[in-house]
Order: sequence, then C-alpha cells, then structure tokens
Amino acid sequence: MINTVEEYLSVLKAEMQGVDSATIQDALADAEEHLRTALQTTQENQPETDISDILPGIIEQYGTPIETAAAYAEVERRTPTGLIRKRDNQQRSWIVRFFSIYTNPKAWGALLYMLIAFVTGIVYFSWAVMGISVSIGTTIFIFGLPVMLLFLLSVRGVSWLEGRLVEALLGVRMPRRPLFAAQNIKWYVRLKLLITDKHTWLSFVYMILQMVLGIIYFVVLITSSSISLFGMAIPIVQEIFNIPISQHGSIVYYLPFWSYPLTVLGGIILWTMTMHLVKWVGGVHG
Repeated sequence: MINTVEEYLSVLKAEMQGVDSATIQDALADAEEHLRTALQTTQENQPETDISDILPGIIEQYGTPIETAAAYAEVERRTPTGLIRKRDNQQRSWIVRFFSIYTNPKAWGALLYMLIAFVTGIVYFSWAVMGISVSIGTTIFIFGLPVMLLFLLSVRGVSWLEGRLVEALLGVRMPRRPLFAAQNIKWYVRLKLLITDKHTWLSFVYMILQMVLGIIYFVVLITSSSISLFGMAIPIVQEIFNIPISQHGSIVYYLPFWSYPLTVLGGIILWTMTMHLVKWVGGVHG
C-alpha cells in the first residue's frame, strides 16, 4: 500500500522506465499536483484525519501508478510531437534520400530555429546577466530578495517557453507541464525552493550558452548559404551582369563557360549538405 505522495511518485517513475523523460516529468507533475491538492482539500475539511487514511481513496480515484503510466504511454503514442513525421527512406536510393531533405519538415524547422536562436540567444543572455547582476547587487536591501524571486521565476518561465519553441520547430518532446509548486507558501520559502532546485540553474546556464550557440549557428548558415548561392549565381553574374569572379587591379578573372554546370551543381550539393547538417544539429540541440 502507498502511504505518501513521494512513494506514489517513486513507483510511478519506476513504472514509466523507458518512456520519454519529458513525458515522465509531465506525469509526475500532474500526479503530484492532483494528489497534494486533494490531500490539502480533504485535510481542511477533516483536520483530524491521518494522511494514510485519506491517500488510498484519492489514489483510487486518480489511478494507481500502473494505470497512470499506461494512460500516459497511450496518450504519447497517439499524439504527434511537433514536426515529427515517420518517413520510410530505407527503400529509396541514396541520391533520392540525399535530395529528399528538402521535403523534410524537420530540416526546415531546424533551419528556422537556428536562425531564431541568434536573436533568442542575445535576449536570453542579456536577461540572464542583467537579472543575476541586479539580484545579487540588491540583496543588501529589503527589496533584493523579492527581486531575486521574480528573476528566478522568469528564468523558469523562459525555459518553459523555449521548450515550446524547441518542440514546435525541432520535433523533440519537451515537458509541457511546469514542475509542481505549492501555491500557498510564503515568498521566501518559494525563493529557497527555486535557489535549491537544479532545474532553475540548468535553465540559467542554458540561457547563457544559447547566445554562443546562436552565434555559431548564424555564422555557419550565413557562410554556407553565401558560398552556395555564389556558386549557383556565377553564370548569371558573369553572363548577364558581366561581373568578374575576381579582380586585382587591372587584372580580371572570369570562370570559363564550361565550368558553369560544375559551379551550379557544387552550390546545390553544398546547400543540400547544409540542410542535412541543420537537421542533425537540430536533433542534437533538442
């Protein structure tokens, strides 16, 4: 028999071994919120009743850990994640698989995410640095701790929003439920919980690293796309606009006519390889 909420959550987590970690977090958050809320309500109405007497009835209504784990697994099986699509590429030739990247929504989603990451990275980094600086700098004043509380709450909020963006564009399942936190606790107790919670600081580190990753993504994409477009545009630039490929003083250099197909093909292949790289990086980032 399960006598505490913590024991129920432990059994539920064990039953969900092998399931996506984000799904496990959502299941634990939902279960903890329901059980603790029901316990609190019952104890307010029946203050002398022991928790061990109340909990079995609540669990019977909510479902045993086995039933809850099975229900979440079934929901996840029926719910597509972001841009994920099952594709049967095994029967196609390698050249078809190579160029079919342009029909893969995950590749385009990852491309859009990597471009957006340049902006979000700057915003996250600026907010993280400013927030932690102001929070630490004002701790000597009476309003310093509430400021820190608001900042840490904003970090958790940003991480949740980033999760939604990652799931939508990269197709990687992210937690959809925030971790459970009691609503009727003092602000300084909530601050203590946030400070001691590893999720808060992992989210903070992510906000710092996102700027570095965003810059790398942006530079790689701009460089690769520039070279690819340059190769594909050489015939037009030289034949229509009469612009040489290079010029040093009075010496100009034009690519020969026979090389046009090679430069165009090279540009297409390079950009196709970039799309494959983008898709892979998107999966790793997610």
